[in-house]
Amino acid sequence: MKIAFHGAARTVTGSKHLLTLKNGNQYLLDCGMFQGMGSETEKLNREFGFDPAKVTHLILSHAHIDHCGLIPKLVKDGFGGKVFCTPATKTLAALMLEDSAGIQEDDVKYENKRRAREGLQYLQPLYNTKDALESMDHFVAVDYNIWHTIDEHVEVMYRDAGHIIGSASVHLKVKEDGKVTRISFSGDVGRYRDVILRSPAEFEQADYILLESTYGNSLHDNATTTPDQILKWIKKACVQKKGKLIIAAFSVGRTQEILYALNQLELERRLPKINYYLDSPLSVKATEIIKSYPEYFNNTIQKILKVDNDPFGFEGLKFIRSVEESKMLNFTDGPYVIISASGMGDAGRVKHHISNNIENSRNTILFSGYCEPHSLGGRLLQGKKQVGIFGTEHEVNADIGSIRSMSAHGDYDDLCQWLACQDPRQVRRIFLVHGEYHVQQDFKQRLIRKGFTDVEIPEMHYEIGL
Repeated sequence: MKIAFHGAARTVTGSKHLLTLKNGNQYLLDCGMFQGMGSETEKLNREFGFDPAKVTHLILSHAHIDHCGLIPKLVKDGFGGKVFCTPATKTLAALMLEDSAGIQEDDVKYENKRRAREGLQYLQPLYNTKDALESMDHFVAVDYNIWHTIDEHVEVMYRDAGHIIGSASVHLKVKEDGKVTRISFSGDVGRYRDVILRSPAEFEQADYILLESTYGNSLHDNATTTPDQILKWIKKACVQKKGKLIIAAFSVGRTQEILYALNQLELERRLPKINYYLDSPLSVKATEIIKSYPEYFNNTIQKILKVDNDPFGFEGLKFIRSVEESKMLNFTDGPYVIISASGMGDAGRVKHHISNNIENSRNTILFSGYCEPHSLGGRLLQGKKQVGIFGTEHEVNADIGSIRSMSAHGDYDDLCQWLACQDPRQVRRIFLVHGEYHVQQDFKQRLIRKGFTDVEIPEMHYEIGL
């Protein structure tokens, strides 16, 4: 058998790993969209590097767009097999993919107005809303902790990854030439001290491991709690400067952690009495879905639910649903807080809020997790004094900040703890994926010191026999 790495190879987004057996069967692990890759993003998302019609099965780790976002295009381009995932991932993916299609349609419409003025050829979205809805007919929900037969050659088991609701690490038993090979794919590993979700689960011994490495060379700040950090930014931006605090947050996972932290501050009577706007229809819907899976919450949240039936709601929280309501915030003076998607600032309503508020020194733009270096968030966090947004150059006068402790990705301690159930002597090779190359090089040395002697960092479209 062979495995090829067609995404998240020396980069953090676009997760796609293709396992091919001698009989020609192909099993795709994730089918994610590249995000925040600058001018290369469009080309990377249009060219898979393999023939979608030849893929027989897709095994999905979770519903974040950089892991599932190209499934409608895969189906549109010829994939006819099943998409296996957990029940919560299936529910969230339906929401995420429809939203992604809508964003693409809107972005292309905006871009084509400019192209029409310049006499350029019109663009088409990667897929539309109809494609997204039709792709959901291929999804099959599979419970955690049960070996499920995909076909006569492959079985799969999902184990809780603790990253977002429904997220899973993927474990395969592959039968070929009369022997069984065990392959484990981490998906995205969550944190062992997550404030909402259960910790990542242990898994059986593997022969080969595909391991994400987003924070493979860093530790999250656990000295200060997330509520305290958010409160610090609210006080500085809204209480002291009387400005707007715009928090860029991914709709699934990060937004709910922010809402939970604000709820905690209110319960402790520390939350400033100002308005808090959740300006993302996707985030509102995702929060309702997440609340419908309380069995995935950790013991702390389970106890809180006995006295607070909504740990994500608090006084002063207002939901913005329509585009008109969102635009009106631009004409409303602070102080107030806007929580909006996407987390890297490259798409969605938050991009408009950043565009309209970044030149005012009273305002603050806060990022709540990882940003690709070429994304809008990445450029702002690098300290750029001028950035282009929607074709217009903006002076960066607003304060720019980030809260590293909020990442849903585990740091190198979490990643090593996830591997602690494995005997390094029995792991033939670890492939580091889903990380920046310089980070992966550091993490590789850490893993070698822990006894994993064969650690490889595949480049894009690299293929190797197992």
